[in-house]
Amino acid sequence: MSEHHANDQAGLPWQKSVSGRARYKVIACEILYREVCACAAVSTSVTDPVFMPKGLHDIGKEKMRLRLQAVIDAVDPEHYDAILLVYGLCNLGVQGLTARVPLVIPRAHDCITLMLGSRDAYQDYFDQHPGTYFKSPGWIERETADLTDDQTIPTQLGINHTYQEYVEQYGEENAEYLMSVLGDWLHQYQRLTYIDTGTGSAEADIRLTQEQAAERNWAFETIRGEMSLLRRLLDGDWNKDDFLVIQPDEQIVATYDPGIVAAAPLSSGKA
Repeated sequence: MSEHHANDQAGLPWQKSVSGRARYKVIACEILYREVCACAAVSTSVTDPVFMPKGLHDIGKEKMRLRLQAVIDAVDPEHYDAILLVYGLCNLGVQGLTARVPLVIPRAHDCITLMLGSRDAYQDYFDQHPGTYFKSPGWIERETADLTDDQTIPTQLGINHTYQEYVEQYGEENAEYLMSVLGDWLHQYQRLTYIDTGTGSAEADIRLTQEQAAERNWAFETIRGEMSLLRRLLDGDWNKDDFLVIQPDEQIVATYDPGIVAAAPLSSGKA
């Protein structure tokens, strides 16, 4: 696995704060690469991001947790005031995470909440538009499998191919059959919605997403993203309603209620 570092200050003198500003280590899914970088550029804090592969979501919750925990454990607690996780609950892959400095995570089921600005905004849209599949700049740019260790579920099942790749390998008729079988899980959707987060090539992304919706005979819509939740995370503006702050003697646990995540003592054992 290769993580993508937005900056590398090895060898430079470190301090936890700069001119009174907090310094945070940011660990984020690469799906939100553009959005995190945009928020970091205007943040009131000093942030050092590292981006993890999208494919972590596909390797199972325990393997995902171990990969994230390894990155957290590598963070020098003398250098940072807190570690910020730019993740939602994400298939329980964050459950059991702990750190030697405060660990902060948004109260979100997945990254759609982070792109729409709040759980309420996500829920409102879902209630009005059930059966929606979302796209964003990151989901389009990083659509393909990005782990090289053959651990991802699509790789293990042999389904991480495009239609054209199936045509080239098996012929057009077989490709159509394979795509129809492998696409059964998409039958629950009727709408494709592009979240315009104000980053990337929105015009090209919207055109591509609209074409994909037409191919599936789905409804199509573009909505404007809202980056306030991400900005507040990076700025250190953490209210209890939207963020959970885990102390060094605690771990993240799922709550299966509107709060989504909570703190539990390390003595209770990791999930």
